[in-house]
Amino acid sequence: MTKLALLGGPRAVPKRDDHTEWPVITTADEEAVLRVLRSGHLAATGDDEPEIGALERAWADLVGVRHCAAVGNGTAALQVALAAHGVGHGDEVVVPALSMNATAVAVVAQGAIPVFADIDPRTFTMDPVSLMAAMTERTAAIMPVHLHGLPADMEAVNAVARLRPVPVIEDAAQAHGAMYQGVRVGALADAGCFSMHPSKNLPTCGEGGLITTDSDETHEAITRIRLFGERLEPGKARTYVAYQDGLNAKLSPVQAAFARSQLTRFSTYTLLREAGIVAFLGRLAQLPGLVTPLVPEGRTHVWHILRMRLVPAELDMPDVPAFAVRQALHRVLRAEGVPVSRYQVAPLPAHPAFRRHVPAGAEFPVAQAVLEDSLCLQRRHLNPHSADVLAGYADAFEKVWEHLGVVRRIAAANAGERKAVPA
Repeated sequence: MTKLALLGGPRAVPKRDDHTEWPVITTADEEAVLRVLRSGHLAATGDDEPEIGALERAWADLVGVRHCAAVGNGTAALQVALAAHGVGHGDEVVVPALSMNATAVAVVAQGAIPVFADIDPRTFTMDPVSLMAAMTERTAAIMPVHLHGLPADMEAVNAVARLRPVPVIEDAAQAHGAMYQGVRVGALADAGCFSMHPSKNLPTCGEGGLITTDSDETHEAITRIRLFGERLEPGKARTYVAYQDGLNAKLSPVQAAFARSQLTRFSTYTLLREAGIVAFLGRLAQLPGLVTPLVPEGRTHVWHILRMRLVPAELDMPDVPAFAVRQALHRVLRAEGVPVSRYQVAPLPAHPAFRRHVPAGAEFPVAQAVLEDSLCLQRRHLNPHSADVLAGYADAFEKVWEHLGVVRRIAAANAGERKAVPA
């Protein structure tokens, strides 16, 4: 049995160039950016600017919808989509209790109130039962999140929405290309919102967002709102007249060109990374007390983030709190060269910015439990040639599981330290 790195043994994952950079930037990507710089078309509003429209058409075709509008970032995509559906001051929007903070930030920025629904303990997406309980006469929209790359239960979410009825806006920031019952995310509701942050499965060289819809009316509203509420008519001079409330949420042609270049490899990269990730998770699934991501029948996962839950009782630690077990494994695995992280440290209702919107006594036990007992892998696995690195990570997990006695002692000490902290 090899000694743990934490105790002076060799790392399971040696320090080396492991080729896990993301995004992968090629000469074609660089040339795409240079093409824009050399063209002089640096603004989004010129009649002859070609990059943004080409990206919009390509993404609409891939998603399977009639329209796509590019915006400055994923958070802007959410806010613009809310505005296009008439959501405003005092309205309520139901969002999941576990998501990146941008989900709720976009709601608040639009003057609306985020109402939180708990999540499913296995998929980490919005729980339809909790969603139903969160609906009120003030509910103006529902915003399910396809968290970590797995579609939410859209059949159930849409069924709840039809009871009011209210629009459903997909937060697909982490789920580019994922499918639900044969339909891609972004085509499952009234609108779909994507991020092109460099960490995402479809990255750009900075920030960017995309909004998809099949509705002509919604698309027209989106294109006005992203440009100060103006109406642009092809072939006519811009008047700079604002006809409605709007934002400055345009995408730069440079970002559009980079994303277009990345999009030519998007499907290939998705397929290449799948095999390595599935093999990695298959090995981890054999370890007791480690619960790997679930992919329900009829859904596909695009693995933006890999979240693993820990079960202390199955690790022979029934009396050790989950947070202490997580802390111990976090420390031991990172020493072995596995870059696990918590990702989020608190559910959205616990964020200071959103507490004022949470009713007294409201609880979100599943979201809280998931954050207490889980560890994540981010970004490294997105490289299409990460299979060998992931195999090394699996070696490290297996090595650590051979030393669970050490992990138990560290976890017990962590639990004792928290108890010793004064209230």
